[in-house]
Amino acid sequence: MDANVTWQEGMSFTGTADSGFQVRLGADPKVGGANDGFRPLELMAVSLAGCTAMDVISLLRKKQQVVTDFEVRVHTDRAADHPKVFTHITVLYRVTGQNLDEAALRRAIELTATKYCPAQAMLGKVAPMELKYQIYEDRGGLVRESTFSLQVE
Repeated sequence: MDANVTWQEGMSFTGTADSGFQVRLGADPKVGGANDGFRPLELMAVSLAGCTAMDVISLLRKKQQVVTDFEVRVHTDRAADHPKVFTHITVLYRVTGQNLDEAALRRAIELTATKYCPAQAMLGKVAPMELKYQIYEDRGGLVRESTFSLQVE
């Protein structure tokens, strides 16, 4: 895989990769940016969320789970000093569906964390990662909520 960023002006860049899509990268005005694009570390968090989300939804479909809404939220804590790396990562899976099998969801999360998601494997080597899920019944309301931690390597 190849990736490229091209400077536009100031602290603004356009990123591209093999897929051909583009993404704007920018910086906060406090550091001379125009606040006109993703920050690079934001993209790392989005990458993690997207990678694990694609795995989990694919696995739930294979298990014939009826999912009507699905969201993955990633929260990162960062070091106070430069290079301000991630020090802790929380991944929250919010799944809405009909009669969802909690064991199937938990297994899908375990598989993405330990076998399939390269973003999780890489980031798990540098910061502890807490995995949480919430299951909502399609007819409304939180049905089950659980937290568990896996050492992602």
